[in-house]
Amino acid sequence: MGSGQVTDWQGKHVTVAGLGVSGVPAAKALHGLDARVTVVNDGDDAGAREQAAELEALGVTVRLGDGDTLPDSTELIVTAPGWKPDKPLFAAADAAGVPVWGDVELAWRLRKPGAADWLAVTGTNGKTTTVQMLASILEAAGLRTAAVGNIGVSLLDAVLGDEEYDVLAVELSSYQLHWAPSLRAHSAAVLNLAPDHLDWHGSMEAYARDKGRIYEGNRIACVYNTADKATEDLVREADVEEGCRAVGFTLGTPGPSQLGVVEGLLVDRAFVENRQKNAQELAEVADVKPAAPHNIANALAAAALARAYGVPAGAVREGLRNFRPDAHRIAHVADVDGVAYVDDSKATNTHAAQASLAAYDSVVWIAGGLAKGATFDELVAGAAGRLRGAVLIGKDRALIREALARHAPEVPVVDLERTDTGAMLQAVQEARRLARPGDTVLLAPACASMDMFANYNKRGDAFAQAVRELGA
Repeated sequence: MGSGQVTDWQGKHVTVAGLGVSGVPAAKALHGLDARVTVVNDGDDAGAREQAAELEALGVTVRLGDGDTLPDSTELIVTAPGWKPDKPLFAAADAAGVPVWGDVELAWRLRKPGAADWLAVTGTNGKTTTVQMLASILEAAGLRTAAVGNIGVSLLDAVLGDEEYDVLAVELSSYQLHWAPSLRAHSAAVLNLAPDHLDWHGSMEAYARDKGRIYEGNRIACVYNTADKATEDLVREADVEEGCRAVGFTLGTPGPSQLGVVEGLLVDRAFVENRQKNAQELAEVADVKPAAPHNIANALAAAALARAYGVPAGAVREGLRNFRPDAHRIAHVADVDGVAYVDDSKATNTHAAQASLAAYDSVVWIAGGLAKGATFDELVAGAAGRLRGAVLIGKDRALIREALARHAPEVPVVDLERTDTGAMLQAVQEARRLARPGDTVLLAPACASMDMFANYNKRGDAFAQAVRELGA
């Protein structure tokens, strides 16, 4: 089970760690290749039993309620990306010399000869949007493509399915990269790096190291963010193929080997003849929706990867114009009495909320939820000059309230204790009271949602419904 392709799986004893969105497809794929598959899973709830029954009907062995013991004769573990590296199962595998792959590694190894190239994207924030923009640009160039990976479409399905692709736009999380040692993308981008998932990785250094794996073995371009030195450092440390280039993206005027913005235009000084003197217009800033600074950065990263693949400038423009962002990402809900109401419920960490707040000049900020160990001083200090007021909700709102008291003491704050379903309506009503014409009421919670809502989608839906009730 070295670094090459595995061609004969017949009779190989493979343990799949975890059911769920990655484990079930992995177990089915391996079973279809005549491997002897055992699935182990920590949970033993109704959902797990339903998935287990489906696999057992195929002839796969499933062990529920024990994800820590290494099954006898295991030659390979294929793990769900979210399983932490310090689990006893992996310690046992290490002691027994058993390799551990993630579902991305498995998909990479199972590619057919002459398979589609991978253009890969990671980063703390903006991955999904960038990958969707990239797929839209590749489609506009007439290429057979799909947005896959951490975005919800299984890479295994894309690799093993009947549909033939020219190139795949691949979103990869730090978890997936941790378990994908032999992945070698055509070109890749790290959009940004901020503290996140540190409980899983153990340290910021380990988190950055796993993100940086995306650059290993790149053939054409390693795309980095000039405003985030950590991403450039990862390019410097990467072992790439001879001739692979470092390509930066910037919201300012680009230098040679960069993409950037000049007088309202997205321009390329990396993939042009004589890049010392020439620049190629790709699109207008107005072609990017929404044209918030961090979203323009996403568009530049997507454009850089597409250009690395040889896509013409016209397809970049067309692809960006065709792209529609997912719900709850800086979504303009309505204007009420001259105040704009914007749903960025997807801003579930401080880095995302910082980008969101930077897009508006005068904000009544609705924030709070589960902090996941985050601190808010840097976020509040940076945004203090833009804040007209703040309405705080959720379990860890006191952390934000204290940061506001330290760094923006003059900003009026409403602290809502209630956590029932009506809390969001009250939050929106309080925000309306604080707002003046020309302001933006912005839901950018900087926190996870699960203390009050099933997920960030439901939180955003509640905000939009509350705004509609105001308008009515």
